[in-house]
Amino acid sequence: MSRFWSDLVRELEPYVPGEQPRVADLVKLNTNESPFGPSPAVTAAITAEAAETLRLYPDPQSSALREALATYHGVKSHQVFVGNGSDEVLAHAFVALLKHDAPLLFPDVTYSFYPVYCAMFAIAYETVPLDEAMRVSVADYRRPAGAIILANPNAPTGVALPRDEIRQLLADHPDQPVVIDEAYVDFGGETAIPLIAEHPNLLVVRTMSKSRGLAGLRVGYAIGDAGLIEALVRVKDSFNSYPLGRPVQAGAIASIEDEAYFQDRRAAVIAGRDRMTRGLEALGFEVLPSSANFVFARHPGRGGRELAQALRERAVLVRHFPAPRTADFLRITVGTDLQIERLLAALTEILKV
Repeated sequence: MSRFWSDLVRELEPYVPGEQPRVADLVKLNTNESPFGPSPAVTAAITAEAAETLRLYPDPQSSALREALATYHGVKSHQVFVGNGSDEVLAHAFVALLKHDAPLLFPDVTYSFYPVYCAMFAIAYETVPLDEAMRVSVADYRRPAGAIILANPNAPTGVALPRDEIRQLLADHPDQPVVIDEAYVDFGGETAIPLIAEHPNLLVVRTMSKSRGLAGLRVGYAIGDAGLIEALVRVKDSFNSYPLGRPVQAGAIASIEDEAYFQDRRAAVIAGRDRMTRGLEALGFEVLPSSANFVFARHPGRGGRELAQALRERAVLVRHFPAPRTADFLRITVGTDLQIERLLAALTEILKV
């Protein structure tokens, strides 16, 4: 700690990302990355863009990428905002839309960046407990609020709300901004994007890191009413006018255009999740119903921390969250077939000890 730190920095408890260790032959199932590489069209587009034009700034509006996303999702380009990963998009949303006199509401078990943003931007918030099955109950949000944010499917549970429940939430809060964070929706959830036409208070945030295998490019986006998007642009242009470089924009567009590759890899992850779930259940784990590219599981006979450490000793890395309601669980990313086999073999060995 330096004496030159501001009071804000001194009091912050930063978000802790998943480890990125460099260990030989590691089964890395802790950060929800895709087990598959991006479309070959992506790498070709990035290579083509790595030219003399890199000396020039990129399009600050990312117009071509926004047009591609608008066409893909059936909206207008002025309803699309892009940023340097969905975390940056979310940060802009917290500043632009979620800071009000009444508290921001979100679940007690959810993406742990939310309270960090609240501390960073001095946003008052209240957490709403998940029910006993670790599900969001929309009825529990019928209380005074300045705004609401929900991850759907939720993280780290993987449990999803159907679109009709989001519609009810919006009907209950027509005068408050509602942000739906859909980082994992491509793996089995129902997107809320079709509700935007009826609800000018709805912002949907997405990422290309998970289902499109582009975590290394850092591309996030939001879709919503033009008024909400304008607020995000105002924040962006007060922070960083050029968040996405030329190769990044080109690669993202190429990914959107290769729908066949996207659908094939998405289906493979879903099949891997089902196979991993069956294997875990056969070992006695309780596995929450997941609509994400990970599962949230616990074993009645072993604690989460103990299992995570035992797996680590066998070069299998998973994520453990030590908070009281999540301490018994492991969040396990869906890997390749071989990675899933190694995970289940390691757990079989551990549980026999």
